[in-house]
Amino acid sequence: MTHESERFEIVEKSVEDQVIAGLKYIGKYEDCGQYFGQIFHKVGWGAAGKPFCLYYDCEYKADGAEIEVCVPLKQKKAIEGLDVRTIPGGRCLSLMHKGPYTELKRSYEKIVDYIKEKEIKIKCPSREIYHKGPGMIFRGNPKNYLTEIQFMIEG
Repeated sequence: MTHESERFEIVEKSVEDQVIAGLKYIGKYEDCGQYFGQIFHKVGWGAAGKPFCLYYDCEYKADGAEIEVCVPLKQKKAIEGLDVRTIPGGRCLSLMHKGPYTELKRSYEKIVDYIKEKEIKIKCPSREIYHKGPGMIFRGNPKNYLTEIQFMIEG
C-alpha cells in the first residue's frame, strides 16, 4: 500500500556549486557501489554530503555507460587518484525515488516523460544523489532507500 507521503513529484529547484572528489569509469550502473568504497577510503573525514553519481550519457546504456562516482568535499585539495574539482550548480528538475535501485527505471521514465512533455532543454550529466541507501556495514531495507534524480536545465 502506498502512502500519500511516498508519492513524490517533480520539482524545479536551484542547486549550489559543489566541490567534489570524483572517479570515472565505463561500465554498468550497478557497479558504482564498489567505487564509492575506494573514494571514501581516500577522502576519509574530508567528505561533506551525500554521495552521488554523474551519468554522462544522455540515454540509458545497459553496459558501457560513462559514469562518475562522486563525494562532496569540505575543501578543495588534491587527493591522489581522484579528480577534485568544483561542479557548477544551477536550476534543475528533481524527483525523489523511494525504493530499491532496481525500481529506479520507473522514476526515470516519469521525469523523462515530463521533460519531453514540457519541451525542457536539459544538460548532461544527470545526477543521482543517494540520500538513504545501503550503509558501509549494514545493508538496510531497499524499500526505504531514497534516491534523488536531477537533470540540470539549460539556460
